[in-house]
Amino acid sequence: MTQSNLLVELFTEELPPKALPTLGRAFADGLAERLKAQGLVGADATVTPYASPRRLAAHITGVSVKAADRAVAQKLMPATVGLDASGAPTPALLKKLASLGLGASAAAQLRREGEGKAETLCIDTVAVGVALAEGLQAALHDTLTKLPIPKVMAYQLTDGWSTVKFVRPAHGLVALHGTDVVPAQALGLTAGRLTHGHRFEALADPITLPDADSYAEVLRSQGAVIASFDARRDAIAAQLQTAAARAGEGLRPIDDAALLDEVTALVERPNVLLCQFDPVFLKVPQECLILTMKANQKYFPLLDAAGTLTHQFLVVSNITPADPGAVIQGNERVVRPRLADAQFFYEQDRKKRLADRVPGLDKVVYHARLGSQGARVQRVRAMAGAIAAEIAPTRPVVLAERAALLAKADLLTDMVGEFPELQGVMGRYYALHDGEDPLVAQAIEDHYKPRFAGDTLPRSDVGLALALADKLDTLMGLFGVGERPSGDKDPYALRRHALGIVRMLLDEESASRTLPLAALLGIGNVAFQGVQGYQDPTADVAAFVRERLANLLREQGYTALEVDAVLALQPQFLADVPRRLEAVRAFSALPEAQALAAANKRVSNLLKKSEAEVNVGALDSGLLVEPAEQALAQALQAIAPQADAAYARGDYTAALKALAALKAPVDSFFGGVMVNAEDPALRANRLALLARLQAAMNQVADLSRLAA
Repeated sequence: MTQSNLLVELFTEELPPKALPTLGRAFADGLAERLKAQGLVGADATVTPYASPRRLAAHITGVSVKAADRAVAQKLMPATVGLDASGAPTPALLKKLASLGLGASAAAQLRREGEGKAETLCIDTVAVGVALAEGLQAALHDTLTKLPIPKVMAYQLTDGWSTVKFVRPAHGLVALHGTDVVPAQALGLTAGRLTHGHRFEALADPITLPDADSYAEVLRSQGAVIASFDARRDAIAAQLQTAAARAGEGLRPIDDAALLDEVTALVERPNVLLCQFDPVFLKVPQECLILTMKANQKYFPLLDAAGTLTHQFLVVSNITPADPGAVIQGNERVVRPRLADAQFFYEQDRKKRLADRVPGLDKVVYHARLGSQGARVQRVRAMAGAIAAEIAPTRPVVLAERAALLAKADLLTDMVGEFPELQGVMGRYYALHDGEDPLVAQAIEDHYKPRFAGDTLPRSDVGLALALADKLDTLMGLFGVGERPSGDKDPYALRRHALGIVRMLLDEESASRTLPLAALLGIGNVAFQGVQGYQDPTADVAAFVRERLANLLREQGYTALEVDAVLALQPQFLADVPRRLEAVRAFSALPEAQALAAANKRVSNLLKKSEAEVNVGALDSGLLVEPAEQALAQALQAIAPQADAAYARGDYTAALKALAALKAPVDSFFGGVMVNAEDPALRANRLALLARLQAAMNQVADLSRLAA
């Protein structure tokens, strides 16, 4: 079959910038996968996505003009249905053959599969390969239908009657197979070879594309457009670094991948320009200035070597005038009122103390069934004090309680009202201005941590106590009134809150390493006593937290078996879990590991079936009559204290490795001793011996979970 490269472009009005990278990849991958499924593209084809503010495109190599014919073996119906007693085709069979475009003569080509009642009639046919025009039409339809569009627009076509739904109105379609136009249609458009370049700087309009392979180069040279999203992103990043270096030694643009992606989706040919604002605004906290420049204007603030904001910033322009002065001045003029607003909010907010704002939280609804933010603050305050007493007994609990009292007060400030992302950050600034203890101010900022995967943890035990309390209140309260995540729906971000608790309890350097999970959940449950409609969710929250822990550990590279073995014991001190996992991994590498794990599993099954007869403390050495059970008891008496001592000092690896010596006596026991003896006394004694064996083996992890 003749093969050429294929180029498909959909030209639209400006696409939503935050969705553009995803749309670009989905468009290219969707087309390629659907063409592959039809046999028009090989598995080794190279797929290149293009995405700019006004276009989605894909370049696919090695596309056939027609797919190869292929043999198809098709089951029709049971032989007893398709053939009568004389072997002639029944009306049902003839109707089935007709639906396949085959005549009655095709009955002679039937094959039989199976025997007896299971005998089935089959036929071998040849499916004619689909032509590219037909295949691309189907691929386009399916791909556009399944694009991950955040919000669909409805618009009319030029005929004034037809309505089309898409992410933005589409105005052009290109489909080139080599140099030939493929006559596909989509969104009321018929494919051709004409496209459009930059709104203002294209050398020609429209632009004629000679072939599929020249797409990116023609758009660059004639249309002043860098079509590739990744290439455009790289160009912006390089220009930002160059401009920062020219602006001053040690200066660097703020590192923000999401902002870089969004700006890349807003420009077709980037041109980075250096601007500045009045240094007087630097008296405002830099987080406020940075956020307003990033969020409202899509600017890149410049930081010095110490990470401090300077009065200079970078603008990514979509035009390249000979004299950029007017563009620079325009951006400097636009940013000034934004910074002035931030300055005004900051100065106004500091006129009222955080403590004086706390009563206002009683008027802010937190949750219809859990009351106001004021009621929540009182619960969090009680929890934070109790947690601080557990994890930081040498520090005054009053610091954690004071931080909890003030932690949500900045929600009522003008600055946080304008920029919700600054909650906590502004609380720290305002607390320091009010003369609060620095640890209290720091805890107010840190109590939202960790906000996301990879975020830092609270910097002090005061902040740690408050952060745990804040997340605990959310989990226990919402679970307690029935607001639980289901499927992919988690409107209250409960998974994120649970993961935050996990990360803080996992940290061996943290003061919370000595706080048992059960004790933490108990503190949360006590704080909700008396809340109408609340039902104790401790067991469900514990399971939910452990589920997040298991997911996190698997993401960190531990196997499902290792994680399952450790978490089966429901360890209370999460900071111990990584060391337990490493011990399990070391144990699994021992040659005795699989045999001991299998034996442990057998022991578990025996004990479960005989639960009523097991009494660990009732082992009678006088009833150990078989040499194999005597040897196992002696081995346990010698080895168990070694494992116990290693476990007690936290050396879990040594504790598990000590068990390797049990392999031989355990094998002998199961090879020569009948556990379920007819004599009840012997049976009970042997079960007690196995219970001791299980207790010795399963201190670090449930080793039976490692059995293949």
